[in-house]
Amino acid sequence: MHNKLWLTLLLTSAFISSFTFAQPLPELDWKELGKTNPWVITEVNKDVVVVEPGKNGSAPSDAVILFDGKDLSAWNTTPFGEGVRVDRTASFLNEYQAKPATKPAAWTVENGNIVAGAGKGAIATTQEFGDMQLHIEWMIPVLANTSGQAYGNSGVFLMGLYELQVLNSFENPTYSNGQAASIYKQHSPLVNASRKPGEWQTYEVFFTAPRFTSSGTLISPAKMTVVHNGVLVQHNAILEGPTAFIGKSYYVPHAEKLPIVLQDHNNPVRFRNIWVREL
Repeated sequence: MHNKLWLTLLLTSAFISSFTFAQPLPELDWKELGKTNPWVITEVNKDVVVVEPGKNGSAPSDAVILFDGKDLSAWNTTPFGEGVRVDRTASFLNEYQAKPATKPAAWTVENGNIVAGAGKGAIATTQEFGDMQLHIEWMIPVLANTSGQAYGNSGVFLMGLYELQVLNSFENPTYSNGQAASIYKQHSPLVNASRKPGEWQTYEVFFTAPRFTSSGTLISPAKMTVVHNGVLVQHNAILEGPTAFIGKSYYVPHAEKLPIVLQDHNNPVRFRNIWVREL
């Protein structure tokens, strides 16, 4: 027994000594290394596309401008954006893929803002997107005697299927996976970064579209990262499938690119400065 204890102590001491008395690193001979330049083999030389950053909130030079305060020429009316059940969403998806929407958006533009439709239906971009960086600004007016999900409810649907919730979440309690900056009914925001009603808010969204095989089998799910008013609120969140208010979500196969949709929830939400970069 004593021999085993002695051996354990000896090995432990040797292990510690190996770190305590480690040999110093040899000096690098840069003159000798300069004869062969071994670092060159790990350097990559290729042309990197130059993008001019936006100034004072404007879009970068490679962005697709979806709304700049002028008109809704980049948008149509669409059946997308309901998000009640996945089977209904799949039906709208099939309807869209059979015949994309061409009816002009019925929402109004007022003082350089888009004003949500008040029962006129959701609107969708005429252009379709997959992987993207999306910038969108929104504002909910001060509303009296209003609370919960009735206070400024709208949503930004990536690919018309995956909803990032818009809602007044400043001192307005509701279920956490339905508040502002939630991936609706799937992921609560990491923190509540909401501003007061009447103040403009910003979403920076980084979205990876799901991938399917040619037969419709899911290869990889959709992912979303969201910065709300400069604060990270969704970090590479993995989506379960399209938004579902009722029941569990599941994936339905769809095209590589689909439109961005703004939801009409009969609330007077305003939007401005919308642009997207395809990734």
